[in-house]
Formats: sequence, structure tokens, C-alpha cells
Amino acid sequence: MSKRLVLPSVQNPERIKLMTSIALPRKIFQGVAKRTDLFRMFDRHARRPDRFGGDQSAVYAGEWFEIDETSYSYMPDILPPLWMRGPIFAMREFITGSVTSVFYAIRIDEAVRYFHTYCDLADPNSVEAMRVAIVDRETRPVRAMSREERLEHIWSTTTDDYRGYADEGWPTAMQGRRTVMLSGGKEGTVLKLLETLSDEEIAAKLPVHLRHLPTVLAA
Repeated sequence: MSKRLVLPSVQNPERIKLMTSIALPRKIFQGVAKRTDLFRMFDRHARRPDRFGGDQSAVYAGEWFEIDETSYSYMPDILPPLWMRGPIFAMREFITGSVTSVFYAIRIDEAVRYFHTYCDLADPNSVEAMRVAIVDRETRPVRAMSREERLEHIWSTTTDDYRGYADEGWPTAMQGRRTVMLSGGKEGTVLKLLETLSDEEIAAKLPVHLRHLPTVLAA
């Protein structure tokens, strides 16, 4: 099966930078992740070409997704938490710099729900800011997904064989950006930058129950 490289039609490299800037915080998986999903998503960025170069905090800090009660209860048994504040606890092993896993049990609409997040503990407000963001996102009256959430869900659920990072074969300004493989029909697989997927390509990569959700309206 052939692989065809597809470059986005972007004239200004600075626009690429803006399109891929990471907003904090951000939901990276739709639905409730089971334990197998949890461990797989602990490091979605393990294959970053610059993983051990420079400050990687912005890559991880702000990511969050919902988990089940079993996973939430299991985590403190793996390693004693760094700290516990009621239903919130932080893991003592840091993913990078001062960023570590923080787990929440939050009552939303009369039900207790559980979440895994990455918070930068160098910011004393990060834990509470994350809790507020989760509650705000999960109490919206209409079930919807933003374009960014769709892309993050695709990245989270795509296996390493079908996702990667733009290498030296791409223009310099695009190197290191996330890429995914798409089915190109008779032309074989097509490699594209994640953030340049069209609405049709995004829909094709999402599970059926997520394809037709409306886009989140701007606040």
C-alpha cells in the first residue's frame, strides 16, 4: 500500500503555528475511558521527536478526560499520592518538569464523575482552575464537540502505527507537527497534518456516535 504525503495549502508558516497552539485546559477523549484507555493515554506524546528537549510542560499541562470509578480508586494503590485534598489527589511521579497526574471526583448534575488531568503544580492555581474548567465543560446543556476536541479525540484513539510527527521530509516550519494517516482509496494511505484535516476527514476518523454532534458554540 502506497503512502502519499499531503501538505496543507498554508502560505504563512506563522498561521500553522497559530493553528496548532495548545489552549489550556483541553478535553482529549470523549466518553469514559476504561483502564486500558487510561494507561494508553498517560503519554499520548511518547514519540515526540523532541520529547527530552527543552520545557515540555505545555505539551501535557491542561489535558483531561473522564475515567471510571474503578480506575480512580485503583491509582492510589499503585503509588502513595503526592498529596490528597478530599476527593482530589496528585501522583508523586511527574510526567515532565512540575506537571503530574491529578485525579478528581466531582459531583456534576447529582452524579459523581471521575477525571484524570495533567496539572502544572508550579502554578498554585492550576488544580482549582482545572476543576472549574471540567465543571464548566461538563455542565453545558447541549452535548457538542469543538473542532479541537474532535482532533484530540482522533489523536488519542489512533494507534502509533497510524499517527506520528512530521519529519525532515516536510517543510521546516511544519516539522514536529502531529500527523495521521488517512485512507486514500486507490491512491493508498495519505499522510496529513492533524490540524489540517477537513470536516469530512475528521468525520471519517471519528466513531459513528460522535460524527454528527454539533460544534461547541463560542462562549
